[in-house]
Amino acid sequence: MNKKILAAFFVAITSLHLVAAEPSAFGAGNLDNPTPYGLTSSEKTVLQNKNNLKKVVVKSNNQANEVDSLRERIDGLQSIIESLSRKSHENKKMLSSLLDKTSEELKNSDESEKRLGEISDVNTQAVDELKKVVDTINLNYVSKDEFNKLVNSVNKFKDLVAKELKGNTKKHKNVSSLDSMKNFDVATQAKVFYDKKYYTKGIEYYSHLILKNYKPANAHFMIGQMNFKRKKYADAISFYKKSAALYSSASYMPELMLNTAISMNKTGDKKNAQAFFKGIVKKYPDSSAANSARKYIK
Repeated sequence: MNKKILAAFFVAITSLHLVAAEPSAFGAGNLDNPTPYGLTSSEKTVLQNKNNLKKVVVKSNNQANEVDSLRERIDGLQSIIESLSRKSHENKKMLSSLLDKTSEELKNSDESEKRLGEISDVNTQAVDELKKVVDTINLNYVSKDEFNKLVNSVNKFKDLVAKELKGNTKKHKNVSSLDSMKNFDVATQAKVFYDKKYYTKGIEYYSHLILKNYKPANAHFMIGQMNFKRKKYADAISFYKKSAALYSSASYMPELMLNTAISMNKTGDKKNAQAFFKGIVKKYPDSSAANSARKYIK
């Protein structure tokens, strides 16, 4: 948590205005944290997409660097081939000139044999060097077809990411069987599931109410409660945070803050947990939550 948010939080406690500062005092939901916790469903989706896109960028940059390196090496080989080609052309001209000027007697002389041998050796050497260049190209450089396959692979990956992002959007638009029920009835049944500890169904029903924007602060609080009872403390914090941001004057705020502080304590955020425990005692001194909070204060 950055210093500005902490400073604001402590000032709020001192001035007995903790309610207005509660949402900003949460340490969860920081996407820049190497190990973020307490993310909302939207924040989790953003973090996942951010990581996927970062991988695409890194892979594209690596491939671009490889292509630039290949171009530089091919340019160097092109210079070598051109040099060998010039040598071969000069040798051919030299041989043709010698054959034109040499008589039958010159052909039989040692000098002629020596010159012809030198020319033959030079040509042989040039051919060998050219073979090595060709072998190097075949071994170390990708063909045009292979390069095209690589580009197609990158494009397919980009399409996959785009479909995933689009799919995440459609998930929220799927028709639910709860759509045929009145929101009031869904809320009533959700509370029944909560009381019976049917948390899976309870979370499903309260999540539907959030999508319908029916008492969303209470729905977030209840899902936070079920995650808290399941000991999924990071998830509980994220829902408590959203509930407090939506309705900071709710009657359940003392319990919300107490469970938030306990969740922070469980996840290792001891410093902020202590701040919450002290804030509960100061703002709700006569509540049962304050009595519980005093046991945690060092």
